[in-house]
Amino acid sequence: MAEERVQKILAAAGYGSRRASEKLIEAGRVKVNGRVIHLGDQADASRDSISVDGKLIRKTIQKIYIALNKPKGYLSDIDLNHPRPTVNDLIGIPEPLFAVGRLDLESEGLILMTNDGKMANRLTHPRFEHEKEYEVFVVTEPDAEQLAIWRRGVVMEDGYRTLPAKVEVMNNANNGTWLRIILKEGKKRQIRKVGSRIGLPVGKIKRVRIGTLKLGILRPGEWRYLTDYEVKKLLEYTSPKNEKTGKTH
Repeated sequence: MAEERVQKILAAAGYGSRRASEKLIEAGRVKVNGRVIHLGDQADASRDSISVDGKLIRKTIQKIYIALNKPKGYLSDIDLNHPRPTVNDLIGIPEPLFAVGRLDLESEGLILMTNDGKMANRLTHPRFEHEKEYEVFVVTEPDAEQLAIWRRGVVMEDGYRTLPAKVEVMNNANNGTWLRIILKEGKKRQIRKVGSRIGLPVGKIKRVRIGTLKLGILRPGEWRYLTDYEVKKLLEYTSPKNEKTGKTH
């Protein structure tokens, strides 16, 4: 096997996206043949000894795909030095897993946990524009103009204009309205910021779908392994031929 950048090897071995793997290297936590490496260094995964925090990565690993319903109060970012509990604490699997489709502390819903670095990268990289579906409670009743603005894209304080979104009213409650929102991007706290920007403060967020994968009947804090069929559909959905098509089969 030819040499390739170590961050690519780590991502393939389940240490998260390439960017997450780059952070491990930048922090001096990665060694090749006993030597701390730097970003851009290369290695041959078939013959070199590669370790993270002193633990050798396995040459080949079994792919893991888990659907998790993240409850409020848990971090999506896996940081062993952070005092708050993370999604990894809910699963308790020693295998390093990457959280696909991160949610802020107050939000809940579907997160895909996997060591398939290639799939994780394709589902999270913004250029692929994969769909994520949310049920969102706003603490008022939106008017037609507010919904139209959200659908066509909102200019944020920093000048960034959000991509067009699918927004529909699910039902009205005594103290607000439930919306169904489908996005093809995932800026940090985007739904909350957009809602605040157009006068629709967000009270609750629950993600119910990532691409072809649905939350289903999982309760907050529960998780399950994906079925072979679900993995197959996700692999098809994230294949290069389906880039930017929005196909969910």
